[in-house]
Amino acid sequence: MQTISRFFSRQIIVAVAVGLVALTAAAQDFRIGFVNTDRIFREANLAKAAQVKLEQEFSRREKEVQALAAQLKQASERFEREAPTLPETQRVIRQRQLVDQDRDFQRKQREFQEDLNLRKNEELQQVLERANRVIKQVAESEKYDLVIQEAVYINPKHDITDKVLSGLNSAK
Repeated sequence: MQTISRFFSRQIIVAVAVGLVALTAAAQDFRIGFVNTDRIFREANLAKAAQVKLEQEFSRREKEVQALAAQLKQASERFEREAPTLPETQRVIRQRQLVDQDRDFQRKQREFQEDLNLRKNEELQQVLERANRVIKQVAESEKYDLVIQEAVYINPKHDITDKVLSGLNSAK
């Protein structure tokens, strides 16, 4: 009985050892790449062009919102200075005007921010789609088995971001 259990124990040990050797051999052929998407969004010519496009598209509205903020601040400061000398009815009317002006400012600022975020997401999505095509091309041409874009830690030898940036920046 002991001989049988020793025989099976040895077979299990041999099987595990063979499995580990096979796993190690397979792992050596497994290529992993990493792409830093933050760098893509900062450094790719396409991303920079999108940023310039957004700035041009929204600069007028941003100036309008800033002008409204300055007007509101000025009106509020003027009210604070004049409030002690104003009759009660006039003070209440000016207070309501300030509240209405502030509400209008808040609404326009919120709409501006929502529109800007929506357009920014649209532009970044286009950059990401192009980057993903280049990532796939690099992965196929250099025979990567896996390319990841988010990681807590990555060894710099697996970083292929420069290759992707080069491919993105050279593409029309």
